[in-house]
Amino acid sequence: MNNLTRQQYAVKRQDRNKLNQHSSFLVWFTGLSGSGKSTLANLLEIELLSRGIHTYLLDGDNVRLGLNKDLSFSETDRTENIRRVGEVSKLMIDAGLVTIAAFISPFNADREKVKKSVGIENYIEIYVNTPIEVCIERDTKGLYEKAIKGEILNFTGISSPYEIPESPSLIINTSEIANDQAISKIINLVLVKLNQHD
Repeated sequence: MNNLTRQQYAVKRQDRNKLNQHSSFLVWFTGLSGSGKSTLANLLEIELLSRGIHTYLLDGDNVRLGLNKDLSFSETDRTENIRRVGEVSKLMIDAGLVTIAAFISPFNADREKVKKSVGIENYIEIYVNTPIEVCIERDTKGLYEKAIKGEILNFTGISSPYEIPESPSLIINTSEIANDQAISKIINLVLVKLNQHD
């Protein structure tokens, strides 16, 4: 590490935000598998795209199929998974993008590290607080059934804990609110940050 020197670039994040005519930041969706994180993240990106906002969506499964395919689901590797996503998000914010991330991210400490890495002023946390009973009912991927049978180890909500966010920007329960209503609430939050030009 002693032989590394951070390069200073002529083009800054502020220049990219000025070009895009909006600020860049991270919208982090956290919640149990099947809670609706990916669905809401996708709908948010569609809505932002329709408004001419430059975005990129990072999703848990997709990242694990590429960048993080070397990681398991042990607690140590889950922490490393989120650390890497935080670093990628930081780069994308610097690139001038509204970055949307949908990850179970079960541990408060890991989410706090992401928040500190990108800067608290660049971080919106959406806690998708859908009850586990509803998530199990949905079980679109058949994962809960396997976890309950013991075929999947370290599965959040079954054999591994989920730590409830301490101070999320917004809480959404997809069993109590329609997706369009949820997106309306999220957009209202996001629009405030969009207008905060650097």
